[in-house]
Amino acid sequence: MRSSEDHRTPYVPNAGPHPWRRYVAIGDSFTEGVGDPDPTAPNGLRGWADRVAEVLSQQVEDFAYANLAVRGRLIGQIVAQQVEPALALKPDLVTFSAGGNDVIRPGSDPDAVAELFEDAVVRLSQGGATVVVFTGIDTAFTPVFRGIRGKVAIYNENIRAIADRHDCIVADQWALKEVQDMRFFDDDRLHYNTLGHHEVARMVLRALNVRNDLQPMQPDPIPFRTWREARANDLVWAREYLVPWVLRRVRHQSSGDTASAKRPDPAPVRLAAPPGVDLDDVAPAEDGA
Repeated sequence: MRSSEDHRTPYVPNAGPHPWRRYVAIGDSFTEGVGDPDPTAPNGLRGWADRVAEVLSQQVEDFAYANLAVRGRLIGQIVAQQVEPALALKPDLVTFSAGGNDVIRPGSDPDAVAELFEDAVVRLSQGGATVVVFTGIDTAFTPVFRGIRGKVAIYNENIRAIADRHDCIVADQWALKEVQDMRFFDDDRLHYNTLGHHEVARMVLRALNVRNDLQPMQPDPIPFRTWREARANDLVWAREYLVPWVLRRVRHQSSGDTASAKRPDPAPVRLAAPPGVDLDDVAPAEDGA
């Protein structure tokens, strides 16, 4: 039984910079970083979890980060394939996002998703790790997923109830209005782009009460398109992204069938370089500089 002093919420300041030394992220494409390319990353993707780890690593010594997320995974696969490996790494901080791929599928049951989700949360929190869970984004802004908004809302209420029962921190995408704008999404209209992942990282750090210097990134102005140009763009999207997605569902295939975790073992974090800068070429500052 945890004492009241052990209870952590997003509103309790951390003692010191932050208390975590080993962070493990589990989930699907959202956590893997799909949509946020980085040629220096192990799988060519950066993403919000890498960005969070970069900030955490700068504030404490002996920090290590692993990311077990794999694109396309359903919640049953995440629970079966990632929870035990995550526990074996003995994390003191876990981010757990799962169920999104289930919720968007026709006929799926958000209550059934919640049962699997809660089982995983119980196991992840047994070792005393801080567990961060995520609500789904409000899909009202996008015609493609507007029809499942009610299902996402049910999923979110289940997530909040589970978090309350098991003392998890909630990273609330539903309330993150900044990203409810297609300019924060990749060309596939499903995954966040660099701007979106950056904003999610800022949200997670706020939820953890971790000080950081990440500033909002402003998207480019919305380009003007005639009705004809907009429909042509929709046709390109359908051909390049929607049809392949439907075909994978029909064939019981996944975009992650041949993918593996990009950071299966905890390791120190290499900071991402600003555009055009190679960190290996940057000399460390002299003492007192």
